[in-house]
Amino acid sequence: MTWPEKTLPTTDASEKRSLGAGVFRRCDGCAHTHDAAELARTFEVCSQCGHHHKLDADGWRRLLLDDGELAQWDDHLVPNDPLRFSDGKSYRDRVTALHKKLRAKEAIEIGRARMDGRDVAYGAFVFAFMGGSMGSVVGEKITRLFERAAREELPVVLLQSSGGARMQEGILSLMQMAKSVAALERYRKTRLPFLSVLLHPTTGGVAASFAFLGDVNIAEPKALIGFAGPRVIENTIRQTLPAGFQRAEFLLDHGMVDLIVPRLEMKARIGTLLQHLSDGRRARR
Repeated sequence: MTWPEKTLPTTDASEKRSLGAGVFRRCDGCAHTHDAAELARTFEVCSQCGHHHKLDADGWRRLLLDDGELAQWDDHLVPNDPLRFSDGKSYRDRVTALHKKLRAKEAIEIGRARMDGRDVAYGAFVFAFMGGSMGSVVGEKITRLFERAAREELPVVLLQSSGGARMQEGILSLMQMAKSVAALERYRKTRLPFLSVLLHPTTGGVAASFAFLGDVNIAEPKALIGFAGPRVIENTIRQTLPAGFQRAEFLLDHGMVDLIVPRLEMKARIGTLLQHLSDGRRARR
């Protein structure tokens, strides 16, 4: 008796290793292995140790905004390449590649939204777009966020997660620090609240400009917040920095932020602050 010949499909080692990709995630805090879908349902917060993993802009919209809806402003703005910058790959090509990869057109999204039934001017950095770096478009959109919020008499809620100024735009990037702060100072004349939410990481030119200028500065647990990174500072001053330096808890202890709020409590806390600050403004009028 002869057996029919049958060739079984083979799976190479790389394919075997990829079978679990996207299905399971290991917590960066406690190394617990999570079902990826479950971690997504908890908005990237570990149910075992409470570690906060990065949450993208889409996740923040779903977490904070009523129905997750944002009516975007100035979404047509995209960066150009005034310096014709190249570091082996042109700046223009990098931006084009990101436009194809991501739904975002730049490193920030702004617009009008509702939080707990209250209209707000909302902005959130998109860290996946060149590390949330601030170039001319990001600076312009932040400026327009404050200007339009002033015209429409809206409180501002701005979520920061950025590596700082965008080196590919040189001085055009650095000037956005002064430009955005000037817009914020004009907005202050309305006496409307500005809530600044500092996520991990908030560094460089963003931290050195408007990020710490909120009426209330809120940080996520263990977020890295500061101008230069700890290693850069240690190499410059040739000293060892204190444990936890530039983490949210260190900044709270030293008066640099007002609150540390766990992610899953963020919407309720922001809603309470908006209610108190907005009601206080009406009482003063």
